[in-house]
Amino acid sequence: MPAKPRLHSPEDDLAFMRSIVESGGGRVPMTLAVCYLAGGLLYGLQCLFHLGQVFGVIRWPDLANLAFVVAITATFLSILTWAILRDRKTGAGAKGPLASRVTSAAFSATGMANTAVIIVFAVGSWRDQDFAVWLYYSAIVFALQAAAWYVAWILRKKGWMLAVALGGWVTAVALGLLVRQPLAYLGVCTVALFLLFALPGWILYRDAKAAELKAD
Repeated sequence: MPAKPRLHSPEDDLAFMRSIVESGGGRVPMTLAVCYLAGGLLYGLQCLFHLGQVFGVIRWPDLANLAFVVAITATFLSILTWAILRDRKTGAGAKGPLASRVTSAAFSATGMANTAVIIVFAVGSWRDQDFAVWLYYSAIVFALQAAAWYVAWILRKKGWMLAVALGGWVTAVALGLLVRQPLAYLGVCTVALFLLFALPGWILYRDAKAAELKAD
């Protein structure tokens, strides 16, 4: 006679959820840490560069300006590629506690959504010949990042993650309201990149390195 399938009790479900919340000691994927740290620093630097142009401190030829912007993106992509290859080699993110894998999945899904947003706003801006349409892209990015950080906070219960989530939400609203005010928009974006991308990236990078040293 086949065994009767075991039904999950409420206690089983609570134990499962507790295992998700409490299993926060896994290795942080280096790709995630580097993406935030490098992205925040590099694009924060680019925003500072544009502020310098606005205030007349930087007066470069158009070709030099374009080369600088392209170099920022090329550098970021190079660093990101290195981090991805490194994670594949070490297997970070593929194993470990469920909370670590769910957190990584949340940020990966956010990155996929960001790609769609880039295409939509880039095409819309070009079609309507209105650069302000493109500027809404940054607001959506920060909103999506806020959602991902909120998921991370629910799973790991680290206060700084909640702070980043709330900061991202506020930044998204501010940027959405300031698209017709370039200087204020640029100022908010500059501060947010350093505080909500570079700083969390440094924390994640520090944790990733500590986990690697512990594993060795």
